[in-house]
Amino acid sequence: MASPAKRIALMTSGGDCAGLNAVIRAVVLRAEAYQWEVLGIMDGAHGLLSQPPLTMPLHHENVDTVMMRQGGTILGTTNKGDPFAYPMPDGSIKDRSEEIIATYRALKCDALIGIGGDGSLSILHRLAKQGGFPFIGVPKTIDNDLCLTETSIGFDTAVAVATEALDRLQPTAASHDRIMVLEVMGRDAGHIALASGIAGGADVILIPEIPYDIKKVADHIKNIRKRGRNFALVVVSEAVRTHDGATVTQSLYDEQKRLGGIGHVIGAQIAELCQAETRVTVLGHVQRGGQPSAQDRLMASAFGVQAVELIKQGKFDRMVAWSNRGVIDVPLSEAVKHPQKVEPQGTLVKTARGLGICLGDQT
Repeated sequence: MASPAKRIALMTSGGDCAGLNAVIRAVVLRAEAYQWEVLGIMDGAHGLLSQPPLTMPLHHENVDTVMMRQGGTILGTTNKGDPFAYPMPDGSIKDRSEEIIATYRALKCDALIGIGGDGSLSILHRLAKQGGFPFIGVPKTIDNDLCLTETSIGFDTAVAVATEALDRLQPTAASHDRIMVLEVMGRDAGHIALASGIAGGADVILIPEIPYDIKKVADHIKNIRKRGRNFALVVVSEAVRTHDGATVTQSLYDEQKRLGGIGHVIGAQIAELCQAETRVTVLGHVQRGGQPSAQDRLMASAFGVQAVELIKQGKFDRMVAWSNRGVIDVPLSEAVKHPQKVEPQGTLVKTARGLGICLGDQT
């Protein structure tokens, strides 16, 4: 029995990552199987602040496997401009949520699928509640800090990029008797640093969830050198704080502040304490771009299909998630309640300690 015709709106929101286009493709192909229409909204919720709204009809012709392999998102995205506290050109702050809701209603869509991280999904969830329209969330974040899902789209690729960076830094470190410090992303959690550090053979991994003593870090590196190895690899999450508890940020042209720079602070301290040549690499947005890994494409495809199935079942205010080797759906309000941080007694922390990796709290 054919399903009643529906019109689904689809948007990507928040910072980009690898795998977003694979979600878009999966949503379109599954929806077309039900003979439903998919309307892409450009530039996240900002596309609904334009008049006319920025939209893009999506069909199987424009979501082929070439597009699936591409990084970024064909719909565009944004990670600034909270519609509930929107910065206006005159410097004032305005609540523009009702504008977005009115424009969305005018599109006459039956449901919205939003692909986002904790911040953007929280905003979209709030808009859906206020506007009374059906909403499904799809988790994407390189930080992997969304609750109730074992993984999010973009995380696997980001870890692979950071691991490859360590693979490339190791031989040059050995060639020049250097200590290499690699700063990776992770706004609230150290998942990228921990996973890539283990996979990339790091000697030291510093994450925000485990307080560190720089002298213990230095002692660990000194012991490595005493045993005859002439190099060391250190991975630092951008959210790690200085010894006095301060976060290190960079100011952007529009007065926004972004995490970044703790690697240079740690590198300078290690160089002084170890009296060793130290170099710092800040990986930055390289972790977001590029072709998605096979794992991210798989997750994205499974999540996109399941999001459409939830609409067919009439289940809303849910987020698709991965658990126990399969796709599930969870309450969206619970998934965005707080960031999922590294568990200090978790498996990967125990693995790192078992491998003799210094986490900053022990030599």
